[in-house]
Amino acid sequence: MSKLKLVWGLLKVLSPEPLVAALYAGRRTVVDGRPIDPKAQAAGDLVNLIRDPDVMPTVEESRAQLDTLATKFDRPCPPDVQIRDISLPGLTGPRAARVYAPAGADPMAAQPTLFYLHGGGWIQGSLTSHHGLCGKLAKQSGLRVISYDYVLAPEHRFPSAPDDVLQVYRALLDGAGELNVSAGQLIVGGDSAGANLTAALMHDLATAGDPLPRAQLLIYPAVDGRLNSRSMTALADQPLLPKARIDWYLDRYLPGGTDRTDPRFSPLFSDRLAGQPPALIIAAGHDPLWDDALIYADTLDQAGVHVTLLTYEGQVHGFLSLTKVIPQGRDAVSKVAEWLREVAL
Repeated sequence: MSKLKLVWGLLKVLSPEPLVAALYAGRRTVVDGRPIDPKAQAAGDLVNLIRDPDVMPTVEESRAQLDTLATKFDRPCPPDVQIRDISLPGLTGPRAARVYAPAGADPMAAQPTLFYLHGGGWIQGSLTSHHGLCGKLAKQSGLRVISYDYVLAPEHRFPSAPDDVLQVYRALLDGAGELNVSAGQLIVGGDSAGANLTAALMHDLATAGDPLPRAQLLIYPAVDGRLNSRSMTALADQPLLPKARIDWYLDRYLPGGTDRTDPRFSPLFSDRLAGQPPALIIAAGHDPLWDDALIYADTLDQAGVHVTLLTYEGQVHGFLSLTKVIPQGRDAVSKVAEWLREVAL
């Protein structure tokens, strides 16, 4: 890769949207009639310059890459948001969590709260990678946000992550961290793998008869581990989340012989969908998980769950964490915050 190509790739990503649209005029990727957003295409082209799709990183490298990507391309946490680092009793002992509260709010008082689970393919992602997103959601929604650092593979393979999330959810309702959390004021959500764990938690709670939260937020959720959807095939080479990388994640997350339709891994196959809380689902049209989101929204709806579906047909996986360079990411964050305010009432 030449330095000149890299500089040109960065310039395209950082340039104003109208200029980037002009640069890609007549050259935008179209999948099943969905043209990619020009800024999203520029981001994908830059990733292709930086990352060889045929070479997988080490786990440590992948974790550093995601934290770096968010730091460089996501707008930071607003400076007036209150931040408090705490620990919560997780599966392996005390685990890190971070509380975000709007300016002037008491971070520890009983109040509407979003319990957030970061994305990252079950092997990466952190409080750092989603710091900006959680801070923006707290400020724009007016809700407290609790971001949780759940256990990751390959150190802790499936079902350790859903076990961890279930344990911490119960602990929060029991008063862990002195955060005064109640199910009636709690929304659980996440993106990608975090959305998968959110949906799996709904299944686990319904199965156990535990109190369900007020609502669920599913941002480009992974819900069908068979990986055989139309969009998974059509977008197998999408640079932001190619199928080869998804397979790499799953090789590290799933023990050998795992049933890919286990509802704790593939919530689409849950028999506990009826009675679940209202859901907001966000789908990106140039994300291999596009069909996961659409099919799960329809399946929940058929089960009688109230579903709000937001589709961004030109967007790529992770665009809510690329708000410095993709304007539609900022729009989606604002719409999530608006939904959070409404559902918390």
